Amino acid sequence: MSKITCFGEVLWDVFPAHKKIGGAPLNVALRLQSLQHDVAMISSVGTDELGKTLVAYIAENGVNTNYIQVNNEFKTGVVNVMLNAKGSASYDINFPCAWDYISTDEKTIDLVKQTDALVFGSLACRNEVSKKTLYKLLDHARYKIFDLNLRPPHYSKDTLIYLMNNADFIKFNDDELYEVSKYLGSKYNSLEQNLQYIAEKTNTKHLCVTKGSHGAVLLYNGKLYYNSGYLIEVLDTVGAGDSFLASLISQLLNNINPQQAIDFACAVGALVAQSEGANPKISISEIDAFINPY
Repeated sequence: MSKITCFGEVLWDVFPAHKKIGGAPLNVALRLQSLQHDVAMISSVGTDELGKTLVAYIAENGVNTNYIQVNNEFKTGVVNVMLNAKGSASYDINFPCAWDYISTDEKTIDLVKQTDALVFGSLACRNEVSKKTLYKLLDHARYKIFDLNLRPPHYSKDTLIYLMNNADFIKFNDDELYEVSKYLGSKYNSLEQNLQYIAEKTNTKHLCVTKGSHGAVLLYNGKLYYNSGYLIEVLDTVGAGDSFLASLISQLLNNINPQQAIDFACAVGALVAQSEGANPKISISEIDAFINPY
């Protein structure tokens, strides 16, 4: 069991007919906790009912909420989610909100110093306050896991490059990979070449790119590992990439073979995509049966 800290947005995903708790780093935290890791969340909520309900839910699911700050000025984050006919999501993210104002203190720095890995994304850097806090925490983290999770217009080229240069593990989807490759001056056209190019440019030994229904590619200590995906009927894709990342991190931190790790992670991502919402309950036995049905 590893001790892992997740940093960034905690919020409500508001769909046309219902609302669900979400936020990429929180989705990662909840899945890591379900996989038996010791997980803490660094974030901020408002004093509103949405914030109280959110923190209560996180605590009920076993994630440490002692580092979720309460902001008297800004409200708890809300995202309006639109799903197309294929279940793929687009997002309207309110600004500003409480998680844009995550502050730094010694207690939070001490937490990061004591954990095995720090997971963070780019969205929390859209505002200077949370961005400066993350940059300080990166100075103290042992192993830094960067999930790009690009949401236009909430990111900048310079911030992405800084975060990649300070990461030990980077996760992209395929669109993000090609976009960032161009930022770094790549002339390559293939996914694998661009993955290798980014690894060299950022001096990062662990990178992963997801390809939607077509699985994922993992570059781990110079070697490529592939999973070609699983056949499912997609209900909605919200949180599927987050559960994929959490499952991959869990396996790799537990010293599981990288091929087994990516197979397991793709299975969990697929199971989430065929369920409603970002954080459906999934047991290890369900995952095993999905990978090996006979």
